[in-house]
Amino acid sequence: MTARLQRARPGSPELQALVDELAERLGRSVAVDDPLVRMVCTSRHFGDEDPVRIGTLLQGRADNATIRYVLDQGVTQWSRAGFIDGRDDLGLLPRYVVPLRERGHLLGLLVVVVPGKTLAEHETRAIGLAADAMAAQMYGEQIATDTRKADERDLVLDLVGTDVAARTTARRRGRERGLLGAAEHVLVTVVQLSCATELGRQSEAGMWGALEGFRQTRSAQGLVAIGKERATLLQLRDRPPGPDEVASQSARIHDELRTFLGPSADPVIGVGGRHPGLDDAWTSYEQALVAARAARRLPGLRGVGDWELLGELAVLLQLPEHALNASLVPKPLRSLGEAHGGDRLRDTLRCFLEHAGSIPRTADALGIHRTSLYYRLRQIQEITGLDLDDGAHRLSLHLGLRVGELIAPGDGPVV
Repeated sequence: MTARLQRARPGSPELQALVDELAERLGRSVAVDDPLVRMVCTSRHFGDEDPVRIGTLLQGRADNATIRYVLDQGVTQWSRAGFIDGRDDLGLLPRYVVPLRERGHLLGLLVVVVPGKTLAEHETRAIGLAADAMAAQMYGEQIATDTRKADERDLVLDLVGTDVAARTTARRRGRERGLLGAAEHVLVTVVQLSCATELGRQSEAGMWGALEGFRQTRSAQGLVAIGKERATLLQLRDRPPGPDEVASQSARIHDELRTFLGPSADPVIGVGGRHPGLDDAWTSYEQALVAARAARRLPGLRGVGDWELLGELAVLLQLPEHALNASLVPKPLRSLGEAHGGDRLRDTLRCFLEHAGSIPRTADALGIHRTSLYYRLRQIQEITGLDLDDGAHRLSLHLGLRVGELIAPGDGPVV
């Protein structure tokens, strides 16, 4: 069973002291959240606690609905402090929020519970001074964190790269640093955001936040790399994960991404094959890229592609992007799509081929009489000019149907 997703890394004693000092001065509950609205430090209560605050203290982070509500207020883009309204349905009182920035980078959010949405001048002045001190403290801590993340990223990218010598060196380096344990079963998962999404600090933070909870679980030891185009999670396990475990992990990562980044990021997840040794991490990675491509092209996958469930689509998806278009659909199949009743005949053909040409099973699946099925198959043969008893003809039609499933709306007509 995979452990729960982790909350943000707890703040340092120095940051906690600044939070406590401000709270005592104001007589109000104060917290510092990371850019994903996950609690880093919090003060004691001052009688102004609400269900969200209590739940956050008990669970280690607010629920996803609350996080998404706060992010939807645009707080990560604010250039100055401001109030966010409360939400009775979420159990949230109004908050005064100050973006904590240093050299243009958002480091976190200073949050003060203010039920009346009114602060005296001396209070806002004290909050402003405390925010400056907190931002300076967090910036120093962030430099060290970024260095560790960069080292981890470089290690992962070497482990999944095509350079054999670099992979060998990376394995030795990872074990020397204690980042790679004795487990050998490897699984690589990749995350890709929409091409329309500019990869900025918030996108990087969102991908890291979605994946970091799976770096150390009861069943896996992992490493994360956030790159220019994608995020990569490499996990080592004592045994191969079961399909339910992989599906559950992927679903939770996808849910976290949508919480932290919103639907416009349109994230997709690709899961590579399960392999018995770290030497095959690069293979799992390449397979994960293909699975992510499937998730982008096949809406029915709901944003998550798994290499081991792709079947023959895994082969087609390795065609170059520019080549995967309507020109690959055989002419006989295009003729079928243009004929009267073409949709019905195409669905009949697909069902017939997926049931290995079995008349009884195809008729049962379609819910029609065998006589009707024979009639439709004769129509298909007449329109396409192909023989459904010929293995090569059937293969051509089946591959054409599969290509049609992968063609994006802008790639030409889909049959």
